[in-house]
Amino acid sequence: MPMNNWKKNISLFLIGQFLSGVTSMIVQYAIIWYLTKETGSATVLSFATLLGMLPMVFLSPFIGPFVDRLNKKMLLIVPDLVAALFAVILSISAVIYHTFPLWLVFVSLLVRSIAQTFQMPTIQSILPTMVPDEQLTKTNGQLGMVQSANMIIAPALGAFLFSIVPISMLILLDVLGAAVGVTLLMFVDIVENPKYDEKIHILDDTKFGLKKLTEKKGLWYLTLIGSIFVLLFMPAASLYPLMTMSYFKGNVSQAGIVEVIYSVGMLAGGTFIGVFGNWSDRMKPIILSCFVMGLSIGFSGLLPGNQRGFAAFVILNLIAGLATPFFNTLVMAMIQQSYPPQQLGKILGIFNSLLSITGPVGLIFAGPLADKIGVEKLFIIAGIGAFICGILILLIPIVRNYDKQLEKEKANSI
Repeated sequence: MPMNNWKKNISLFLIGQFLSGVTSMIVQYAIIWYLTKETGSATVLSFATLLGMLPMVFLSPFIGPFVDRLNKKMLLIVPDLVAALFAVILSISAVIYHTFPLWLVFVSLLVRSIAQTFQMPTIQSILPTMVPDEQLTKTNGQLGMVQSANMIIAPALGAFLFSIVPISMLILLDVLGAAVGVTLLMFVDIVENPKYDEKIHILDDTKFGLKKLTEKKGLWYLTLIGSIFVLLFMPAASLYPLMTMSYFKGNVSQAGIVEVIYSVGMLAGGTFIGVFGNWSDRMKPIILSCFVMGLSIGFSGLLPGNQRGFAAFVILNLIAGLATPFFNTLVMAMIQQSYPPQQLGKILGIFNSLLSITGPVGLIFAGPLADKIGVEKLFIIAGIGAFICGILILLIPIVRNYDKQLEKEKANSI
């Protein structure tokens, strides 16, 4: 693809991601709220989130080799179609049984997660081929803006639709989103790797991705620190609806408001990165974001369980949302600039898996722990975890100075 046409191409791609993503997220929220309303169980919610994470943990290392060799456009299209098919199956079951069989809801969540596990490294690996290198950090920020915009619109619109549309009809939005996303994607130019037809050696390619990631010690330690954060943060993240509806005595609409406000903060953070994203040392905003998230999420668990506490919870989540995009967006840009595009699928598969692998461990204990000590205590634990991660990055020189070293390597290669 000629780089002089990259702005039009990436714009079309981002528009497609927005339109297909917002419908998918509305359905995702609707399913979680349905589970919250019907069961009120922290264990059920944490198990649902666990199902959403397991494919990322176990499949990501082996998906990378396919991403590097198979048709990337089809890797984006096919998962959307499969998720839409399961939405239809779930809708039909609700019409027949007048409710969702719990096991089928869990299967649907698992399938949606598997689809996302294919799509995420594919998107991450094609971005460096779609824009000039100096625009990569900003483009990642713009992708974050799109995802944040989805997260702003989806909870608000989802809460409204959840109250007036039968859940069996609401989940069919996935079909509409898939149709729109696939149609737009057909007009996007995506560069394929030259090793398109090379035979795939899954274990060898997985070892290669792990070897390449561990060779860059600063990036490797940063990945491990990110895993610690996920371990301590995911239990709280999986129970946001329960925090609102049980601890603060709120309703589905208020649960939607929390998600919207958090996402407004993420959009603001992503916008800031998209506009002013050319930092000479990206580790500084990453460290700051860990401290801001730690304070805002941690203090959320100290609030009183009433509506005054809920109002403060909303404000603290706006601040936490503002800090959230900095870690993922800036680390992803550094990874994309650290390796050639034809290797990114293998490396990102390992990275995504390691960053997610501790999440299920935390989620196994999330439900029983929340039922025993209170969901608000998990937010205190998450806040302390984020703060500790910021301190670790600050205290380990090879991590703290990684971006400076990367810029030197790029300058020397020119």
